[in-house]
Amino acid sequence: MPLKIVFMGTPKFSVPTLNLLIKNKFNVVEVYTQPPRKSKRGQKINPSPIEEYCKKNKLNFRNPTNLDSKDELENFKNLSANLVVVVAYGKIIPKNFLKIAKLGFINIHASLLPRWRGAAPIQRAIINGDKKIGISIMKIEEKLDSGPILISKEFELDKNSTHGEIEEKLSLEGADLLIKSLKNIESGKSKFVEQNHSQATYAKKINKSEAKINWNLDANKVLALIHGLSPSPGAWFEFEKERFKVLKAKISLKDGKFGHVLDEHLTIGCGLNSIQILEIQRQGKSRQSTKEFLLGKKINKGMVLA
Repeated sequence: MPLKIVFMGTPKFSVPTLNLLIKNKFNVVEVYTQPPRKSKRGQKINPSPIEEYCKKNKLNFRNPTNLDSKDELENFKNLSANLVVVVAYGKIIPKNFLKIAKLGFINIHASLLPRWRGAAPIQRAIINGDKKIGISIMKIEEKLDSGPILISKEFELDKNSTHGEIEEKLSLEGADLLIKSLKNIESGKSKFVEQNHSQATYAKKINKSEAKINWNLDANKVLALIHGLSPSPGAWFEFEKERFKVLKAKISLKDGKFGHVLDEHLTIGCGLNSIQILEIQRQGKSRQSTKEFLLGKKINKGMVLA
């Protein structure tokens, strides 16, 4: 069956998939994305990365605030799509939409389902200290990330990689995997396998209260928090009534009291071992290497971080 595709996505993570769909000349009849939002800096209203891509490549797109209306449902029906590809759209798709496309809605999810269903799979995998991470392509059903899986791909999770770095890698891998999957769907060779629901774990959205660094923890757990929350929202500490985000670090075997600065290279004592800060961001400033940062802000050996 020739594919007539609607694409639904919003952040940068979604762009490689839409780009490969267009490059491979799939028939994308409409793109849905979230409406423009105010940015944190300057409160400027910015379109989503997917909307920007659509404008640049002259693709039809919609950015409704709410899908759950009669007009939106009618518009969707009139597209006569037989498949919908969803990549980090960020909105709940109404039940009555799910019944329209003959071949269903398929989704790229950045975890090895049924592990880490939900909003923050990459962050939770890193923070949890998982050894593996992956990408899954599944059919969307009503219950969150519970649909049958078409294909998945597994990778080693490097504890020295940040959420931002891993997300970029998985966005590219997921896009490539999807294109291969669509060719099987188009030829009628695809086979979806039910998830083992008893093994499901959930990746709840990151709460800002989780981002404060607890130096009393094992250095591996501190490192996992830092890399799991980098670049956003960023794990942070306080010093002299100012907040600093730590965006990149590495394990050090130096011993010292937790929260204490152990040398002139910003190595910080933890409950077990220590971490050396490699990249840091001061409030209202750009990220810097530790060497650059210490030229302007002195945090000397023996000082204590909160």
